[in-house]
Amino acid sequence: MSNLRAGNRKVLRAAVWAVLGWGTPAVYALVASATRRPDRGRDPQPGSAARILDERLARDEIDTEEYQRLRDLIGSGRSDSPASAGDRR
Repeated sequence: MSNLRAGNRKVLRAAVWAVLGWGTPAVYALVASATRRPDRGRDPQPGSAARILDERLARDEIDTEEYQRLRDLIGSGRSDSPASAGDRR
């Protein structure tokens, strides 16, 4: 009977290691996917600065140099206003 208990311990020990080995990465993946920002790698949201800038370029309201300058300004997170630079057409 002690052999049966020893066999059960081995099975239990293997099950614990399996849960730790597969469960921990699974929980990490779930948490990472739940907290991921949904806007990465997608088109800018309607009304966002990047979307408005894209539309202004498409309507030929700004040239490509101004577009790139403003995109860089948006991406840098700087707070100075691009309106103060004036229209460089």
